[in-house]
Amino acid sequence: MSNEKTFSAKLKKLASSQLIIPIIALLILVIFNLIRDPSFFSIGIKTNNMGNKVLTGNLISILNGASELVILAIGMTFVTSATKGQDISVGACAAIAGSVFVKILRGNTITVPLILLAVLVACLVAIIFCMFNGLLIAKFNIQPMIASLILFTAGRPIAYWINGGATPNVESNLLGYLGGFIPGIPIPSPILIVILFVILMNVLLKFTTLGLYIQAVGINERASKQNGINPVFMKMLVFVILGVCVALAGSMNVCRIGLINHEKILLDIEMDAILAVAIGGNSLGGGKFKLSGSILGAYIIQALTTTLYAMKVSSTDIKAYKAIVIIIIVVVGSPVVKEWFGKTFKKISAKTAKNEAVTEQEAK
Repeated sequence: MSNEKTFSAKLKKLASSQLIIPIIALLILVIFNLIRDPSFFSIGIKTNNMGNKVLTGNLISILNGASELVILAIGMTFVTSATKGQDISVGACAAIAGSVFVKILRGNTITVPLILLAVLVACLVAIIFCMFNGLLIAKFNIQPMIASLILFTAGRPIAYWINGGATPNVESNLLGYLGGFIPGIPIPSPILIVILFVILMNVLLKFTTLGLYIQAVGINERASKQNGINPVFMKMLVFVILGVCVALAGSMNVCRIGLINHEKILLDIEMDAILAVAIGGNSLGGGKFKLSGSILGAYIIQALTTTLYAMKVSSTDIKAYKAIVIIIIVVVGSPVVKEWFGKTFKKISAKTAKNEAVTEQEAK
């Protein structure tokens, strides 16, 4: 009987977990693909153009393709939690960071130290632009989506001006360190960068009070201020983190394709980043957050995209199919539906407990 009660308690805890919806969504995608094509998740090894053996397959494509989205979803999670809103200019800011990255590389002989310097400068520039949004939100109390609408509109033209109104390309095997493969390592470098970045963020949250302060500001700004937390500073800080995320994503994407196209680089990725936060069970109204949920949400979006491509769905139709599936996921994960499931589960649990009690009395 105690084992049954323990199992019931665990089931109840799982049902109320923030990650239950994204986990179910991911399982459905996995089962669907296994039924549709059992070889969908097979991983192979091939030799690339540089003569290195690298891993290939849909699973690698999902993990690799979602790299920029995962990084931006992490930054968007912090912003959402602290400001109770979303920054819709991350794609445009990534274009600016990517343009700065290319500008530095094209002016010098490309080396690994120069690439690192270019990333650092891109980070500084992206932080400045993101802090502009943060200033409007934290100091002037402008709604995040309205404040970021300025750079959403002007960001890509600024990226175009940085390189003199051109879309220059950069060519070097060393770009693989950020957007391709590192010689001798078969795993795509963006996957490795994401792993390191996620570890860094988790260490930061575990060994500092950053996560607690961000959530406190998002839950109740006035109460957090009375407890010695500076809401303006915390809001500015999350935009500094977002700037780093934006620069890293923009630099990685430039290294993938070898050029900067201000109009197309990470186009519409801000919407996917917001959806990743929502699919991960995080409230878009701010407050408590779970990074693992947003990361899982990003991989779900990429898995869905890869699945649709594997089914020969045209790129034009993919957005419509994604919208339908995402609407279902978001609705199922909404507070109203969760509350209904919770009440239903309680009724079933109460009925089961009552039947068990009757059975025990009859047995006596």
